[in-house]
Amino acid sequence: MRVIKLAKGRAAIIAGKDAQIVAKLPRRPDSSPEGPLDDRSIKELVPDFIQRMQYLDTVTYLPDDIFTKVDRASMAVSLEARVPLLDHRVVAFSWMLASVMKGADGVGMMLRRVLSRYLPRELIERPKMGFAVPIQDWLRGPLRPWAGPLLDERRLAAEGIFHPFPIVKRWREHLAGSNDWHDSLWAVIIFQAWKDHWLT
Repeated sequence: MRVIKLAKGRAAIIAGKDAQIVAKLPRRPDSSPEGPLDDRSIKELVPDFIQRMQYLDTVTYLPDDIFTKVDRASMAVSLEARVPLLDHRVVAFSWMLASVMKGADGVGMMLRRVLSRYLPRELIERPKMGFAVPIQDWLRGPLRPWAGPLLDERRLAAEGIFHPFPIVKRWREHLAGSNDWHDSLWAVIIFQAWKDHWLT
């Protein structure tokens, strides 16, 4: 496999998983969308859209994101982790499948049929579950005493980096449970913590 240098950073890679999002990406003067999914050299290497997403996940998202997180988390507790669906034989088989077989009704159905031979039905036929960190709950609970001062309205106004009103409004709504603003709040919180550590 050829390694391709990605000039526009990682954000476009994640956005590249959805063709509609990619279509909305900023455009270069030559009117082609920015990002590796539409890079001409990658298109020539992997013309099929679904396979191109699979390729980009293989060379970027998996090693630069998912594997890194799994490795750090498992090594932190001296656990040796394995990723069985990335056995080289499974990966090679997935590349041989037609693109129409790579959606939830294709590969997902095949995996469920294989697993049904070995696992109880209730473990297989249930909604998909992610492994997300419950930051939204932590911000309302154990992280609240740490995050609150970082989002203090007077502090934000004095520093002059962020407009305090929308941040404070979202923080209050998040704490009240009327909205889940953890994604946007977390970005500000981490910036503030970084600034406190490195710039003060």
